[in-house]
Amino acid sequence: MTTFFGAIADDFTGATDLAGLLARSGVRVSLRMGVPKDEPSDTAPLEIIALKCRTSPVNEAVDETQAALDWLRRAGAQRFFWKYCSTFDSTARGNIGPVAEALMRALGTDQTIYCPAFPENGRSIFMGNLFVGEQPLAESPMKDHPLTPMRDSNLLRLLGPQVTLPVGLANRHAVAKGAGSLRDRLVQLRNEGVAHIIVDAVANDDLHIIADACRDMPLLTGGSAIAMPLPEIWLKQELLTRHGTSTAHRAEYGPAIILSGSCSEMTNRQVSAYLSGGRQGFRLNPLALAESGENAACEWLSAQAPDVTPIIYATAEPNDVRATQQRLGTERAGMLVEAALAACAVKARDLGYRRFVVAGGETSGAVTKALGITQLDVGAEIAPGVPWCFARTAGHDVAITLKSGNFGSDDFFTKALEVLDA
Repeated sequence: MTTFFGAIADDFTGATDLAGLLARSGVRVSLRMGVPKDEPSDTAPLEIIALKCRTSPVNEAVDETQAALDWLRRAGAQRFFWKYCSTFDSTARGNIGPVAEALMRALGTDQTIYCPAFPENGRSIFMGNLFVGEQPLAESPMKDHPLTPMRDSNLLRLLGPQVTLPVGLANRHAVAKGAGSLRDRLVQLRNEGVAHIIVDAVANDDLHIIADACRDMPLLTGGSAIAMPLPEIWLKQELLTRHGTSTAHRAEYGPAIILSGSCSEMTNRQVSAYLSGGRQGFRLNPLALAESGENAACEWLSAQAPDVTPIIYATAEPNDVRATQQRLGTERAGMLVEAALAACAVKARDLGYRRFVVAGGETSGAVTKALGITQLDVGAEIAPGVPWCFARTAGHDVAITLKSGNFGSDDFFTKALEVLDA
């Protein structure tokens, strides 16, 4: 079937987040890990390409997203979406703005919107300021993110230095009056030469208004939630059709493993909650990894009984993370953890593990690459924006979920396995 909608995500957990929300529509969703090497075939109406470019050098991120866009256009896509995190995290130079501007040039469009709101997960935008729950972004735990610390809550100030064209705001008042009012505001801003528009959203109803107002724009950007209403709109326009029957998703019989590289506050709580039940865990220490590699973790995993679900984790408090980064360097510390968790994933697969719960965007990219996973089928959601997915690795059918560090409740790891077994 010809592709209608093509999305590019800047990390793997963000891509599965988007896939899970789009799949609620009943329209077939295909998720590809990295830019496919082959020409498009067996494509879905809704295609997503997951990249690992959130913190890449700007030129590399632009080149990679351009390659993804080219593939999606060859697949037939007519509407495009640049997906980034609902906490808008990036470096001072990008990559949110530079990629969006490059995609705009390639598509020949002079305006796009930015809306990372995700009310179901406590992300809202008011008067251009992003909130995490009731906290401004710069006062939330994101201020201590090890790779992309967010020290400003105002999206206009964050985006402005990343782009070359003017930035403006369509605030809550314009959105609350409906899609027609928002369209008028966008036209007004276009006439003023404003290309990049931050759009306020504080509730799910706002997302539907924004999606309706922007449904014909060639390029939209934002978190996954702003894309969620689009399939239903296009179904009513008869631009899409539902696939009609659900696909049975199955993984081979085998134990589960949890691999956590995220150091977010929520993942710290999830790891603590999981271990509090007396479960088996192995903590990765970047300093020890620098000395002797991942052999100790792999040996520990080999010694685990097949009837337990072990967790291998690198979560740590912000002060500990900063101390380690000062000794090893931020990039090296992260790479050591990613490489170790990737090696543990391969070891687990070879030991017969067939269910993988992975926490953290960088970790998810490293694990799926190590397992050689290039395409995922999307299954049931565990939590908003976190679905189980199904793939093949080394000839085996496995289930895998890729969780953004900040998503899910305290009992996420336990709940994930319950959802899969239901």
